[in-house]
Amino acid sequence: MTGLDDHTAGGGDAPRLAPNFITEIMERDLESGKHTQIVTRFPPEPNGYMHLGHAFACSLDFGTAQGFGGRCHLRMDDTNPEAESMEFAEGLMRDVRWLGWDWNDHLYFASDHYGRYYAYAEELIRRGLAYVDSVSQEEMSRLRGTVETPGTPSPYRDRTPSANLDLFRRMRAGEFREGEHVLRAKIDLSNPNMKLRDPVLYRIMYAEHYRTGNEWCIYPMYDFQHPLQDAMEGVTHSLCSLEYVDNRAIYDWLMEQLFAGGPRPHQYEFGRRSLEYTVVSKRKLRRLVEEGLVQGWDDPRMPTIAAQRRRGVTPGAVRAFAAQIGVSRTNRTVDIGLYEHAVRDDLNHTAPRVMAVLDPVRVVLQNLPAGETRPLSLPYWPHDVIRDSPDGLVALPTGARVPPERAVRDVPLGRELYIEREDFSLDPPKGYKRLTRGGTVRLRGAGIIRADGVETDAEGSVTLIHATLLGEEAKAAGVIHWVSVTHALPAEFRLYDRLFRVPHPEGENPDDILPPFDPERMSHETEAVPVDTGFLRFLNRDSLRVTRGYVEPSVAHDPADTRYQFERQGYFWRDPVDSREGALVFGRIMTLKDTWGKEQKAEGARPKAERPTPKAEVTQSTSHTPQPLTAGQEAEVARLTSQGVAQADARTLVRDPVLGAFFAGAEAGEHAAQVAAWTVNDLAPALRSGESRLGAASLPALAALLVRGQISTRIARDVLARAAVSGEAPAALVEREGLRVVTDTGAIEAAVREVLGANPDKVEAYRGGKTGLMGFFTGQVMRATGGQADPGVVAQLLAERLNG
Repeated sequence: MTGLDDHTAGGGDAPRLAPNFITEIMERDLESGKHTQIVTRFPPEPNGYMHLGHAFACSLDFGTAQGFGGRCHLRMDDTNPEAESMEFAEGLMRDVRWLGWDWNDHLYFASDHYGRYYAYAEELIRRGLAYVDSVSQEEMSRLRGTVETPGTPSPYRDRTPSANLDLFRRMRAGEFREGEHVLRAKIDLSNPNMKLRDPVLYRIMYAEHYRTGNEWCIYPMYDFQHPLQDAMEGVTHSLCSLEYVDNRAIYDWLMEQLFAGGPRPHQYEFGRRSLEYTVVSKRKLRRLVEEGLVQGWDDPRMPTIAAQRRRGVTPGAVRAFAAQIGVSRTNRTVDIGLYEHAVRDDLNHTAPRVMAVLDPVRVVLQNLPAGETRPLSLPYWPHDVIRDSPDGLVALPTGARVPPERAVRDVPLGRELYIEREDFSLDPPKGYKRLTRGGTVRLRGAGIIRADGVETDAEGSVTLIHATLLGEEAKAAGVIHWVSVTHALPAEFRLYDRLFRVPHPEGENPDDILPPFDPERMSHETEAVPVDTGFLRFLNRDSLRVTRGYVEPSVAHDPADTRYQFERQGYFWRDPVDSREGALVFGRIMTLKDTWGKEQKAEGARPKAERPTPKAEVTQSTSHTPQPLTAGQEAEVARLTSQGVAQADARTLVRDPVLGAFFAGAEAGEHAAQVAAWTVNDLAPALRSGESRLGAASLPALAALLVRGQISTRIARDVLARAAVSGEAPAALVEREGLRVVTDTGAIEAAVREVLGANPDKVEAYRGGKTGLMGFFTGQVMRATGGQADPGVVAQLLAERLNG
């Protein structure tokens, strides 16, 4: 067999992100001339390892820039020396590169620009826009006030610029203790947005930085450093998650004070994506590592990219997953089934099929002479078409073209075999289609055998099965896999499963739904830790099971990075850390489809002696296990996605009966994708609680207005929220309040004249070459028209006025 394409490095075209509110903004900005190129950045802090939640943000940053022919920078936001390291920085670079994203020459470290940040801070001080505060942290918090009450000025707020400069420079020189002074922006202590109540810009910290050593003892805060770095790099669209929505006010304030009159970035927030059955908090992931509950940051049960890479997941699968889960303005926890589907779909047509026995029991074929071996030739892809090529080669599902003999492998059949212990039963349950005493079963590719007798040990466990190889005229109900005892390669098999037993381990879960966590059973190598009352008590004690068995000899000739489908067992590959010649270790990448749910259902049907856990325990542990999609639900997902509905939205609709019924009632037709997105992302909480009064059938009319450009996305969302409360049809609300996009050039022109007349200095600056001010003028006109003006008309009229 030829080696598969190299999946250990990224490459190739990434799946395109579906159109979303961010791509709409970028399209509008390019069309209006506000920007001529899209520039984004992926700015991780090097204080931990990249995980699947970061992969979504990374794909959004790089993918949108790539989609518009722009560029994306990789930046290490390293302004906290106490938690950061070169190990983490190099790990982040390795992970981004593995995912297939290329930053070319645009790799930046915040620490390279400490001098520039410091200079900007001094500029704010000289202009009276920043001051050194000397109150304690507790007093500062008290003086900021509350949401209901305005803040109180610090007694040091009115220090003169010269006094502030002197103190700030002495902070820089290391004359003060940590916490003795901070530098704060002087903005607005009565602002409803607490972030604007004189935020801290610099703090004193005596810690050695992994790149600058002890050169600095004051470090900029994220809210100060990050906007400046965006502007310095020429970023156009600064994408961040929703928790920074209030911080945007600081971002804009800094841009207005330090970068007014020129091109400047803008911040846009998107909803974070978490994943079921795991945690993505760096602090909690670090705790799992430090307390020995997993075997490191690259433990294949972890959600880190390093762990998924070691597990054998390909970058293509991660990118496909990131593209499928959708971009919205709401935080969402993604069905883990979507990730598992992306991994399986990636491997299904490329992973060669071979046989491995993970829990072996020996079989002797009594009618085969001792020492006799029958050579068999079995296909690597028995269910896929292998196409002939004009040059005599065959095209494999992997894309490789090889001689015909390389599309199959030699599998020897000897007198003694290993089969799976669960494939034989002395007391078979109803419907059992594998081997029983006196029964028959087909060996994959080798014929039918009959079990004539068994040998057992003192405890009653089967140790040997005496069987007869029958002719092809015999009948058998089932097919099992096997390996020859003489030729099999011994191997260790690591069976990974979900790290937590409940979908939301960081959320609220009833105390009585699960048996208590037993740390002694966490894994074969994990040290015991105290039982925790928080998220740790939901750890899955069986997230790692280790067995020792055998694999067919053909794998000895394959490249080490080959991903296999072990028949009826799942997708596996050789562990890149622990596996070596003579000591094979295979880790399971993913179970076969629906294994999680099927195993839970099957527990009650297994013979008592074969159950790995007590029945009562299984009954308890299934109460929070989501059932896999049925064949009918999978078909419905396929139908919805064929109509343009995003994969993640489709799966949510078929799983959630409330949302599914609402969507069905909409009869959305050509507007299915938009109606589904509103149902899942905007209306779901109110629909589930029963508080929404919105009629489903009224949504297609609103979607039609949006598609025709008669309303904007913002108008549509605002109207939906109001209609959910009032029950009024949203399109009727648009009509009644005249909320359509304004295309009347006369009305827009009046707003343009008003904006230009109120900003003569900026008009002069624009005509003097500062064309980036077009974005300012566009924003002001949109604000003057309540956000309803047609952006295309605005751009046209502004260009005529400013360039005429």
